[in-house]
Amino acid sequence: MKKLIVIAGPTASGKTALSIAVAQRLGGEIVSADSMQIYRGMDIGTAKATAAEQAMVPHHMLDLLPPGENYSVSRYVEEASAVCEDIIGRGRVPVVTGGTGLYIDALLAGRRFAGLSGEDSSLQKKLNEDYDRLGGEEMLRRLRETDPARAEKLTPGDRRRIIRALEVFGITGETISAHDAQSREQAPAFDALYTVLEFRDREKLYRRIEQRVDRMYQDGLLEEVQLLEKAGIPEESTCLQAIGYRQAMQILRGELDQEEAVRITKQATRRYAKRQLTWFRRHGDALRLCPDELSPEEMADRVCEAFVRMKESEAYD
Repeated sequence: MKKLIVIAGPTASGKTALSIAVAQRLGGEIVSADSMQIYRGMDIGTAKATAAEQAMVPHHMLDLLPPGENYSVSRYVEEASAVCEDIIGRGRVPVVTGGTGLYIDALLAGRRFAGLSGEDSSLQKKLNEDYDRLGGEEMLRRLRETDPARAEKLTPGDRRRIIRALEVFGITGETISAHDAQSREQAPAFDALYTVLEFRDREKLYRRIEQRVDRMYQDGLLEEVQLLEKAGIPEESTCLQAIGYRQAMQILRGELDQEEAVRITKQATRRYAKRQLTWFRRHGDALRLCPDELSPEEMADRVCEAFVRMKESEAYD
């Protein structure tokens, strides 16, 4: 099995620093698993690794697209798989790092949707128009008719997921739930040391989140969003609906003052972190590390030791 390391966890938990330390020790290269860091010009609001951090070890799957262009899980799997296989082929270790659990799990499973290239389709365009015209309630009702299992997991506001599920069914004739079930039955594409950063004291994570939001504004988040706006990125684009960017846009439009925007951003980010923790909890066999109890050096030691043991175990078998 092709082996790699995953470093996952909620936002602001210290994934970037740990992944760099691990990659430096093991001769690794970092593969981003963040659905927003793929966009160029979105550095501050996504907490993308800085130029100095990227100079420490090679980074991949960053700055792939201009903001406003759509991206899909299947496209991520296709491109990130090729990157990981190239890294392994050169005798190095992929360190997959990020908080987008769906991307990580799909990559490890090798989950691709037959007949879908990941590019925008005419059907996808029509579904988006239908959503704008009819609303989320009606689109979710449509999905319920063909894939009640997936519809049960979504709300009318889950525009992207509703449209994706309808698109998969329209193109392949199979539900996205069926595709997921088939993927779970397949052998995984990679053997991963799955590491999750999880704070013992949740309040310490929340304080780090609040400090990060404050730092984003200090570092120029408003100026970053102004540049995106000047570039003509549509307001409804997924990238500008992301936490932080949406609130910054509301400041620029005069709908919120900065103090209220910061408060809302912190609250929304805390809720997002909770959802991330819930997602990663499904990996019961993951190596779990507590940044509020261990130093970065201790965490890097544990990841490297566990990865070496995993490789030795296979050699013994």
